[in-house]
Amino acid sequence: MRVLVVEDEPTICRQLAEALTATGYAVDTANNGIDGHFLGNEDCQPFDAVILDLGLPQMDGLSVLKKWRSAGRKMPVLILTARDNWHEKVAGIDAGADDYLTKPFHMEELLARVRALIRRAGGHASAELICGAVVLDTRLNRVTVAGQALALTSHEYRVLDYLMHHPGQVVSRSDLIEHIYAQDFDRDSNTVEVFIARLRKKLPEGLIETVRGLGYRLVAPAK
Repeated sequence: MRVLVVEDEPTICRQLAEALTATGYAVDTANNGIDGHFLGNEDCQPFDAVILDLGLPQMDGLSVLKKWRSAGRKMPVLILTARDNWHEKVAGIDAGADDYLTKPFHMEELLARVRALIRRAGGHASAELICGAVVLDTRLNRVTVAGQALALTSHEYRVLDYLMHHPGQVVSRSDLIEHIYAQDFDRDSNTVEVFIARLRKKLPEGLIETVRGLGYRLVAPAK
């Protein structure tokens, strides 16, 4: 999953990026509203969630959010504000925000809210994503097969995580590349095939289907 952080305070931005990366997300950052708007408005930059500070230089966060929504951008947005002002929170929600946090905040709460936003966007109510005997716990970044823990590399986990959030849907190789790598990462499209091949060796047979010419689909084996 890929997350955009738009925050002008360097320490907070760094802490957010480090915490999100450690949790398994691919993270892009911007330190002003103009750059943040540009990143979030690009078709080639699909984000699964955005953390958006309202008090940004060059273009304030509320304006950024309104422009995204006016352009049809539907990614979940969590707004941050240093001002404990209910009017500002209401304005943010009315502008299209999905959730908010007031600074200072606990990092664990922010991570939980980001997980919830991504789950809800994919139509999932539970923190555990289940496909057949495979269970992915988004809170612990842990995967089990028939109750047994599965050892995955960080990128194998990211690929499986994205497929588990979109069960039954055909996911193209380019979609996987865009959602498991940050913008500044040296992307190699061939590595996705490598990750898929490794996952197939570790997961129940038939769980990941290849849809010729289109991509991959996660399907639960027939009982």
